[in-house]
Amino acid sequence: MERFKKLCVIISTFLISLTLSACWDNKDINHRVLPVILGISMKNKNYIVYLQIPQPNQKTMNTKVVIGEGKTITHAIDNISTNMESSVDLLHLKVIVIDEELAKSGVNDIISGFVRSRDVSPKTLVAICEDDMDAFFSKMKESSEPGGTALLEYFEKTAGWTPQIALTSVWETYRSFQTTTQDIAIPILSVGKTTLIELNGSAVMKNGKMIDRISPDETLLFNAFNDESTTGKVEITNDGSVLILTNTMKHDSMFKKNKPYLKSKINLKVSILEIKGDVSADSIRKDMENILTKRFNNMFTKLQKDESDILGVGQFFRNKLSRDELNDWRTKYYPNLTLDFKVHVVVQNGGNLVTH
Repeated sequence: MERFKKLCVIISTFLISLTLSACWDNKDINHRVLPVILGISMKNKNYIVYLQIPQPNQKTMNTKVVIGEGKTITHAIDNISTNMESSVDLLHLKVIVIDEELAKSGVNDIISGFVRSRDVSPKTLVAICEDDMDAFFSKMKESSEPGGTALLEYFEKTAGWTPQIALTSVWETYRSFQTTTQDIAIPILSVGKTTLIELNGSAVMKNGKMIDRISPDETLLFNAFNDESTTGKVEITNDGSVLILTNTMKHDSMFKKNKPYLKSKINLKVSILEIKGDVSADSIRKDMENILTKRFNNMFTKLQKDESDILGVGQFFRNKLSRDELNDWRTKYYPNLTLDFKVHVVVQNGGNLVTH
């Protein structure tokens, strides 16, 4: 009986071991290449893929750019892997740069493919390039810092990021395809004349396509509206310049005569940097409030005309409309929305005044 029990245990252990999945397909990190930047364009109905890959040396870290072509992005990357001594792993990808013409034709398939395959982190940032992609990545390679992090640090809040730059991830881009009440803005980049990168505003996206653009100054208001910090931004008024210290937003949504109405107020604390002549702090405050209010209203008028809700104002009405009504948000309710936008500026201190 004791022998029978031992035999049963041995057989059971053997059968269980057959069901376990082995790690036979895992590859050592030394046999994988880990791109940090991925560029995508299209030529003759084929995808052209650019990978910026860090290359460790004895004393430093260089980068190289490899290019592949294929019917799909996966096919192009597979072609690159075939011609390399190591396998391409996209899990450490930090930024995806999409050609402007491709963005105008639509990025739904590209982003959906990344989310479906899970080869790319959902936190990976997305940007649009309005330059020739060959020239753009050639510049990235020539000017790249060790590790190829120059473009990544451009988006890092602890490094080169400024409140005029939209931060949009793969997940946020994918989510915009699925919701009827929120679109997205994607930063537009080009090769700088005296700097590595030049910001040219943000792309206004609708149903996964670039349909318009907003300026860097308008992107600042886009970030502020979405409670993104604008700390550190210098604003120029007619009589001087101020530094934004803090910003907060408050929204109140309702329906008036069956039309959506949103009251939004932004509170800014600023410090005066420069003043021209004998101008009071109160005059600077009023000037800034007028400039920002006019800038926002001009931007919102354009967005309403485009029927693109990158500000996500539809989110404030999700509990006030039925599911069927929300499906008509962009075409029926959003164009008729009244947005009462107010700017309240508090001059916290006079800063370092310079008289001209």
